[in-house]
Amino acid sequence: MSLPRAGRLAPLLAALVACTPTFDWREVRIGDGSLRALFPCRPQHRAREVTLGGTALHMAMSVCTAEASTFALSVVDTPAPGNVGPVLDELRRAASGNLGATLPAGTPFAPEGATPNPASARLRIEGRLPDGKPVVEHAAFFIHGLRVYQASVIGAAPDVGAVEDFFAGLKFAP
Repeated sequence: MSLPRAGRLAPLLAALVACTPTFDWREVRIGDGSLRALFPCRPQHRAREVTLGGTALHMAMSVCTAEASTFALSVVDTPAPGNVGPVLDELRRAASGNLGATLPAGTPFAPEGATPNPASARLRIEGRLPDGKPVVEHAAFFIHGLRVYQASVIGAAPDVGAVEDFFAGLKFAP
């Protein structure tokens, strides 16, 4: 006995739907194109002026949301080498302060091609959103020349594999 055509296709269609990727990874060039990043979704690009380290600076951000987590990469252009450290420190403090958390100890972090800096680090921050909901942020802070970068994944329970892929995908062009 043979199944009707639709009956034979149902298992195939179910298998295709089950194989649909949760994340749609793509390479994105950030800023002047020297940093390559892997995003799990198509990022939106925004820019604004911020005051960091006592100086008004330009911040560009690339942001997208996939599987209830937000993936973001921000870059701040600093005017002089003396601004890099204070800006990096202020971004780290703001990341934890925005979640009502204390600044955790980080682990060293430097994507391929980054400028070595002892303050460059990766953090895991547990805190709360303004509405009181618990949230986890994985954040990395690093520099390249006079640019300070912050890469973040934030959500109630970010997918560990996606977090690792996002951070591993950060590389500077030679």
